[in-house]
Amino acid sequence: MKSRKTLILAFAFAVVMAAVGSGFPAFSGVSVPVRNFEFTYVTRIPELPADGKLSRIWIPVPQSDAYQAISDLKVESPFPYTTHRDSEYGNEYVYLEVPAAKVGGPAEVRLSFQVARQEHLVALGGNPSAKTTAGAADLKRFLQPDRRVPLQGVIGELSAQETRGIQEPLAKARAIYDYVIATMRYDKSGTGWGNGDAIWACTAKRGNCTDFHSLFIGMMRAAGIPARFEIGFPLPADQHAGTIAGYHCWAEFYVEPYGWIPVDASEAWKHPEKKNYFFGAHDDNRVQFTVGRDIRLDPAQQGDPLNYLIYPYAELDGKPLALESKFSFQDRMSDRD
Repeated sequence: MKSRKTLILAFAFAVVMAAVGSGFPAFSGVSVPVRNFEFTYVTRIPELPADGKLSRIWIPVPQSDAYQAISDLKVESPFPYTTHRDSEYGNEYVYLEVPAAKVGGPAEVRLSFQVARQEHLVALGGNPSAKTTAGAADLKRFLQPDRRVPLQGVIGELSAQETRGIQEPLAKARAIYDYVIATMRYDKSGTGWGNGDAIWACTAKRGNCTDFHSLFIGMMRAAGIPARFEIGFPLPADQHAGTIAGYHCWAEFYVEPYGWIPVDASEAWKHPEKKNYFFGAHDDNRVQFTVGRDIRLDPAQQGDPLNYLIYPYAELDGKPLALESKFSFQDRMSDRD
């Protein structure tokens, strides 16, 4: 256990690339956009009630993969912490158990790290030699329903309607993608949006990225095509530094011989000129944190499985505790210019 000191996990870039297997395609001679930046994630722990006993806090941490390299991770905490992964998806997070009596006033846990994020582009119809493969067990989970993404009833009927007469999985995926963009609108007014409720999304026909991709994923799974939910933070393409207001999420689906294929339906709705691009691509203006829905943490939370994990989650004596958080980034200008 680490206590009252900054932990620095410094991974050499080459070691990170070896750990994630194929590494960035850029290293094999393929030129792709890569954005290099520093990201800061701050969690604020409020002064706790005098009659409280124990607070438990889970803060998500991003991981390296074939399209992003995370390095120089620093965790600055006034309290001891450990790191854990959930057993279903392998998401990583910092975990703290803090007696309420030790929180005499507001405190902060600060995460900072370097990111090299590259564009993830799959050339559909082209050479699939750079595909990623997945085992049957992994694909099985991404064919199953989530609590707010049922596959029966209206979602299954809608999926069957929009893919009727189409046999090829990639063509089915495109039909579902086109339907979601044509019928949904990006609209965060009022209430109901942001929960990733596929039935609400197809009824209200509006919402944010969570709602767009919940409908997309539900229809894909109902059509027999594995699809998964991913979430992180967006970076403005026209700024080199600043605060980030909130999360962004996207999806991937699995079709042979390409492997996992990226999709960003909500960005395609906001940028119609990029509709074809975002069926098969994620740009480099983002950092991914976690995968999946209905997340069961380890050590286990006493509350329900988490709808998704991007903001810090906390409990005080077994009941949810609201925490404030803030996020910022700064490009590494020598690499970005």
